[in-house]
Amino acid sequence: MDIPPPAEEDAPMVTDRLSINQITVKSWTFEETVRGCARHGIRYVGAWLDRVAEIGVEKAVSILDDHGVAVSSVCRAGFFTDNSPDGPWSGRADNERAIDMTARLGADVLYLVCGGVAADRDLPAARDAVRDGLAELVPYAVERGVRLAVEPLHPMMCAERSVIVTMAQAVELAAQFRPDEVGVAVDTYNVWWDPRLAEDIRRAGDRIIGYQVCDWLVPQPHPVFGRGVPGDGVIDLRSMTRAVDAAGYGGPIEVEIFNERVWSSPPDEVIRMIKKRFAAGVLG
Repeated sequence: MDIPPPAEEDAPMVTDRLSINQITVKSWTFEETVRGCARHGIRYVGAWLDRVAEIGVEKAVSILDDHGVAVSSVCRAGFFTDNSPDGPWSGRADNERAIDMTARLGADVLYLVCGGVAADRDLPAARDAVRDGLAELVPYAVERGVRLAVEPLHPMMCAERSVIVTMAQAVELAAQFRPDEVGVAVDTYNVWWDPRLAEDIRRAGDRIIGYQVCDWLVPQPHPVFGRGVPGDGVIDLRSMTRAVDAAGYGGPIEVEIFNERVWSSPPDEVIRMIKKRFAAGVLG
């Protein structure tokens, strides 16, 4: 990724919907991320629980308040199959802790990574475990005003990260609960390839409670850390945004990028590039 040198004239006015997901500026702490968003006129940040935990949720809330930045969503909970690629996951206790932190941060959307195939290799059973785990968690989330967002991941992540890999599966799972309890999250990287995507976005309707964007690079530099800055790949982001908006979603749009080259670039320059491309390349 070639990022031009800093230049304020390269950054047009930021729309009210832009959110910077914390993983996009991975080298920054939570406080640096919030300060950076405020400095660039960005009203939202997508928070990661581990970065909040580094400083404590009360200090994180104070930093947000001091800078006038809100949390668009929190990542992440779930792992209902007991399969997490990121280390031990203590199930319900970790999920309830994630809900508590989400509520304290003033956010109402918690992303769920549902969990990969369990050790017994029984894929249908793993999907049943996701449904059962979600049903167990919903009452706790409802009591705290947090909506759970089922995020389908790309099929290549089925083994390790999520057995829910299409919008259709996510919508069918969410439909077993009330819309104010469980919704779905649309992530362009994970679902852009799906021939049924437009139909399933329409079917999701007001259950869409989160929208994240990045681009699909060609060739893919890495199966997980290969996401591109909007405009660097092949996804028709403007069409996807129109479809999500038409379904009834009008909330923040998070730019979420996993990419070693982006992470090694100065975060201020990355944000300038995102701002430059967001209005035309994402909103259209």
